Parts: sequence; C-alpha cells; structure tokens
Amino acid sequence: MTHPYRVVVAKPGLDGHDRGAKVIARALRDAGFEVIYTGLHQTPEQVVETVVQEDADAVGLSLLSGAHLTLVPRVIDLLRERDADDVVVMCGGIIPEDDIATLKEAGVGEVFTPGTPLTTIAEWLERALAAREGQ
Repeated sequence: MTHPYRVVVAKPGLDGHDRGAKVIARALRDAGFEVIYTGLHQTPEQVVETVVQEDADAVGLSLLSGAHLTLVPRVIDLLRERDADDVVVMCGGIIPEDDIATLKEAGVGEVFTPGTPLTTIAEWLERALAAREGQ
C-alpha cells in the first residue's frame, strides 16, 4: 500500500449484530488501512456524513437485516449528492446471491458473503483503491 487508505465500516439500519463488522474493521486495520467504525443503527445519512467528514476513500457496509436493497442504494445516492461518488463502496453480510448483481448495478464495487477470507477482502479493497488512483 502506497499510503494508508481511510475506510469507514458502517452498520446501516436496525440490525443489532456487529460482530462481523468489528472483525472486518480489525482485519482491515491489521492490513494497514485507517478504519473508522460507526457503530450500530446508523442511518444512510449518518454513514455518508461520516464518510465525508473523515475524507474516507472507501465505505464498507455490513448488513444482516435483509434491508440491503433499500439501504445500500440510498447510501450510494447520498454519496453522489455529496460529490463523493469516487468513494469505493463494498458491502457484506447475509446477502442472497440473487441480490448481488442488483447491488453491483447500483454502484457497489464488491459484495462479500459469510466465509470470505479476510485477506481476500483487504486485498480486493487495496486493488480497487489503487485502480481508482490509476496505479
């Protein structure tokens, strides 16, 4: 990594389970990323405000509630409204295989489901951010 990228890890919606988000946050930190974890029960507006205030390079959205087709596109729309559409968006959690294409069409760079190796997530994010910068 040429420099430490800043990543916001967020739990949008009413889902009260954040063990996976904390594991991802720690794995990204251990891989050299600067990680900001927002905590539980964030609105899409709160997530985007954190991304903008922290000047984040990426946002990772963790969803287990089944609201991914509502919350994730809303976060992406708000990022566009705030001229932050260069922020790389990834998400993970309990997301049915049939919904992954819809999320990617909405602007998600990658969707990680349970069992994805932590190194795979960190390596993908590093490549995606380097590509964004033309490296």
